[in-house]
Amino acid sequence: MAPFLALVTVTLACRLLGALGVGYVQTWPDSLAVGLAAMFLLTSSAHFLQPRRDGLIAIVPPRLPRPDLIITATGILEIAGAVGLLIPAATMPGIRTAAAVCLAALLVAMFPANVRAASGERHPAAPRTPLVPRTLLQILFIASAVIVAVAP
Repeated sequence: MAPFLALVTVTLACRLLGALGVGYVQTWPDSLAVGLAAMFLLTSSAHFLQPRRDGLIAIVPPRLPRPDLIITATGILEIAGAVGLLIPAATMPGIRTAAAVCLAALLVAMFPANVRAASGERHPAAPRTPLVPRTLLQILFIASAVIVAVAP
């Protein structure tokens, strides 16, 4: 729930700033990009900080090797993507779009771990959101990334 709240709160705060004349966040997609960046920075912290890190390692599907490295790599990718979302299109064309597309793909790739977390095979520090709400949140996050990616 915290990632959802971060996305919504930061997006709305940025949109308010945009309405007050802050050029960086004058459009909904610009504000949404900052909200997504905040969300991914928040979620990436769990990839490195205990006890959440161990919880994430525990939900990596067992057929994948080195779940510890996978969690580290996905955390780094989330941080890199968040930084990419913060680069305005006017400054470096294509970076924000590429970051949004890559983050959407990362969310899809990580979904099997979410299914495993919801299946009852849990570490005490693993995410505890049931599958239906977790799926709906993933769809919202992916849709947000797509909006940012296709925005002019």
